[in-house]
Amino acid sequence: MTIEIGNAPCSWGVEFADDPRNPPWRQVLSDCAAAGYRGIELGPVGFMPEDPAILSDALGEFGLSLIGGVVFRAFHDPQSWDDVLDASHRTCRALVAHGAKHLVLIDSISPRRAPTAGRASEAEQMDAAEWAAYRDRIATIARIGTEDYGLTVGIHAHAAGFMDFEPELERLLDEVDDSILKICFDTGHHSYAGFDPVAFMKRHIGRISYMHFKDIDPSVKASVIENRTGFYEACGQGIFCNLGKGDVDFAAVRQVLLDAGFDGWCTVEQDCDPTLDVSPIADAQANRAYLASIGF
Repeated sequence: MTIEIGNAPCSWGVEFADDPRNPPWRQVLSDCAAAGYRGIELGPVGFMPEDPAILSDALGEFGLSLIGGVVFRAFHDPQSWDDVLDASHRTCRALVAHGAKHLVLIDSISPRRAPTAGRASEAEQMDAAEWAAYRDRIATIARIGTEDYGLTVGIHAHAAGFMDFEPELERLLDEVDDSILKICFDTGHHSYAGFDPVAFMKRHIGRISYMHFKDIDPSVKASVIENRTGFYEACGQGIFCNLGKGDVDFAAVRQVLLDAGFDGWCTVEQDCDPTLDVSPIADAQANRAYLASIGF
């Protein structure tokens, strides 16, 4: 059994490929390697070069493996289907070109859900027809990733989207065959949503193919939930703190993984606001050191 630790461009504030605030992609690779990581995610497709030769050379230069990539798109919006398909195929092609394994599907933030992030009892729900169409869009991309590209596809719950809270995640898992859809489990988003990440892992470890490591500052969480703060504003307030400084029990997370014989990547993601005075490389180094201190 081998657990590898990686990082992702979102830890450098990269959420959207066309954001002018993004740092240079080579700087992200350089910083990631310097902070002690052996792998990195693709980030939003288009942030890193889509020419395989260019990216391959850079990954080799910095001694990094490409772990996977995220399709963070509006699965909840039928009018966005062409965009979802385009991003999915481009991401899949990039992953296959570099031998990466994990395609992660995330429903992006919806204005209908943003005010109730962290408030499961108040969140608007889809009606039966809307849910069925939403589920089928996710399943379609999962099947494309699995059957057409040979990837392992994981669903990732995310604050302020329609795949946020534990009951809807478990509903999706019940309704989409596990041969095409696994779980990319994010410890921080599960805590943000108001649920126990370790308890969920114990119930579903057999379907978890990939991990995202985030921690949650409980005082910031309480404040942003009370004030209905938007997701990106919450990031700016530091809801995603350094690992080991929040309410996620990473020693217990590690034990669940060890008990299950988990073999693969766990990727640190510390979403941050790139306009603030933050030091992503210092945080990345601190997170790697913390994980090493508990046996990762």
